[in-house]
Amino acid sequence: MRWDDVYLRASAVHLPAVMSADTAVGLGLIDAVSVKRMQSTGVTVGEESAPDMASAAARAALRRSGVAPEDVALILHASLYYQGYDMWAPASYVQRTAVGNRCPAMEVRQTSNGGMAALELAAAHLTATGGTAALITTADRFCAPGIDRWLTDPGTVLADGATAAVVARDGGFARLLSLVLVSEPELEEMHRGEDPPGDASLAVRSPIDFGATTRVYLRTPEGQRSVARMAAAQTQTLERALEEAGSELADIDWFVLPHLGRRRLDVNFFRRYGIDPDRTLWSWSRGVGHLGAGDQFAGLTRLVETGRARPGQRALLAGVGGGFTWSAAVVEFTDLPEWAASGADRADL
Repeated sequence: MRWDDVYLRASAVHLPAVMSADTAVGLGLIDAVSVKRMQSTGVTVGEESAPDMASAAARAALRRSGVAPEDVALILHASLYYQGYDMWAPASYVQRTAVGNRCPAMEVRQTSNGGMAALELAAAHLTATGGTAALITTADRFCAPGIDRWLTDPGTVLADGATAAVVARDGGFARLLSLVLVSEPELEEMHRGEDPPGDASLAVRSPIDFGATTRVYLRTPEGQRSVARMAAAQTQTLERALEEAGSELADIDWFVLPHLGRRRLDVNFFRRYGIDPDRTLWSWSRGVGHLGAGDQFAGLTRLVETGRARPGQRALLAGVGGGFTWSAAVVEFTDLPEWAASGADRADL
């Protein structure tokens, strides 16, 4: 969908310290061959809860945006994994600790595509209601017993951390030109395989093992067709987003991609679309890991904080989440905010 008068006013990232891949190998958490295949250099690992990290990122993004709490019309919190309490509303916690207003605050649960899904919901809400701004947060802490950050999703390292973005009308550092989401629900079986439904979280399989369920699924007739279907859905998503933004692939200055291992990025993005890794955040993301629903906001923040994003440039944001869903958005950088080149007021410092 094409968007008018929807902007990213500010964004922020909150990341704990990095555990190097060499340290992980030395501790026996992962073997050296797997690390070499992924080309990971490290992953962020912390003890702080996911909602607390989200709150820290939200406070930083709001400071940067200059948006008053009473002007935040919607709060959306996206995550993949456990947020610390059962049957609890982390979006309300972020609202209470970071914003302090009484607007609607809700969770978005669309696995790794949650941040992009929240962006579409926020843009639609502001367009429909005429509201001033919306706040999006993403956060996860991938820890035992339910997650093995190095092995749960083979080929990708799961990282602790949070992101936040303030979406607003009437100006910001980047204008949202287009945003497309495509769904292929026939593939949802990939992340459950033949496992029966459990009576409680982690009752059937702990830690979570996407490799095991995927192997089972790929033996089915549907699974054998899944690779082609996934490639087609991703291409459709990217092509629609580019078309609706009035852009070609060659017009894109930066590609903000999921923080996957190198082999996955090569197959799904670099070789498939002829993307130069130097036009992505790969050199940084390989030392951070996959931030669940927050890779796209983290990448945008990194481009701005390092001063690499310049007014007039365009970035394509791409996401994919289990279920399966794909997303793609084109944004145009319109301004160099005060927090750009210096990285001042970063939430993770």
